[in-house]
Amino acid sequence: MRRIPLTVIVLILLFPMAARPEQQDAQATVQAHVNNVLKVLRNPALKGEKGEKEKKAEIMAEAEKLFDFVELSKRTLGLDWNRFSLDRRKEFVNLYKALLLDTYVDRITAYTNEKVEFTNTVPLSRNTVEVRSEVITQSGLTPIDYRAMNESSQWKVYDVVIEGVSLIGNYRSQFREILINQSPQGLLDTLRKRAGGRS
Repeated sequence: MRRIPLTVIVLILLFPMAARPEQQDAQATVQAHVNNVLKVLRNPALKGEKGEKEKKAEIMAEAEKLFDFVELSKRTLGLDWNRFSLDRRKEFVNLYKALLLDTYVDRITAYTNEKVEFTNTVPLSRNTVEVRSEVITQSGLTPIDYRAMNESSQWKVYDVVIEGVSLIGNYRSQFREILINQSPQGLLDTLRKRAGGRS
C-alpha cells in the first residue's frame, strides 16, 4: 500500500479544500442579494422622505427573499419554541421578522458608501455554511458573516454575525430572560410594544 507523503498530509490540514459547487451557490446567492441591497442604498433617485420610505421597502423586500424567518425564530427560541402554540408561533415569527428587518436595515444602511468583499464560504454542517464578507471602511475591516441553510435546493440565511456578534444569539439571550419569568404571551406582548414604539 502506497504511503501518502507527510508534506501532502500537512498541506491538506493547513489549507482548506476547494469549495464544493453547493457552497459556491450559497455564496453566489448571498452575494447577489447583498449587492441588490447596496444598489438600492446607492440609488441617487431615492432621496427625501418619500425616497427613504421606498428605499426601506425595497431593502425589506430583498431581505424577505434572503432570510428564512421561521428557521431564525426556531433557533432563537431554542427549546422554548415548544412552549408556543401554533397560533402564537405564527405571531412570534411575524413580530420577530419585523424586528429583525428593522435591525438589518439599520445596520446595512450604515455601509451605504463602503465596499463589500466576499472572502470565502466555510461549511458548518452537512447542509449549512457560513458565507464570509468584509466591509472595507476608512478605519478598517468590518466582518459580516451570513449563516445559510440549504433546503429544497435553495439557500436561505438563518443568522448574521456582525463583528463577531450573532444576531439570533443576541436576541436569544434577551428572549430567554423574558421567558424565565413570563409566559409565551408575555414575550409576544413585549414584542408588540416594541413594534408599536417603532411605528
